[in-house]
Amino acid sequence: MAEASLPDSDLFIVDIAVSDSPARPKITVLADGEQGITIDQCATISRRINKRIEEVFGPDMSYVLEVSSPGVDFPLTQPQQFKRHTGRNLKVKLQDGTEKTGKLEEVTESGLNLMEEVKLKGKKATYVPVQIPFGDIVKANVVISFK
Repeated sequence: MAEASLPDSDLFIVDIAVSDSPARPKITVLADGEQGITIDQCATISRRINKRIEEVFGPDMSYVLEVSSPGVDFPLTQPQQFKRHTGRNLKVKLQDGTEKTGKLEEVTESGLNLMEEVKLKGKKATYVPVQIPFGDIVKANVVISFK
């Protein structure tokens, strides 16, 4: 329902969560776009999902629907999100438990090309190119800098 409710072709669904409250479940839909997403686009998605839920489950269905964009602290999960953040610094946690931090240089079909920042005691940081397959990523976040 959420995918079918997207008003523009450059938008995509990032995450959908439904609370387990039987009385009045909360449905949270996170959507984004290649150029970001506007409040008006979120409102359109919300109206379309509401209409579809009413068609499928009837007008008496009780629920709360929240449609928004993922916050800056929400992990990147979709390849489209990574593409939008090319040139920014990411912190990536891998399946083996290691973490890599560096500048996202490129997003390929299979993963990320990152210029990893390597810090050694008493020395200036050096940068090493690394390729990270999407399957190796547990969690990836944009590193916020206030410089």
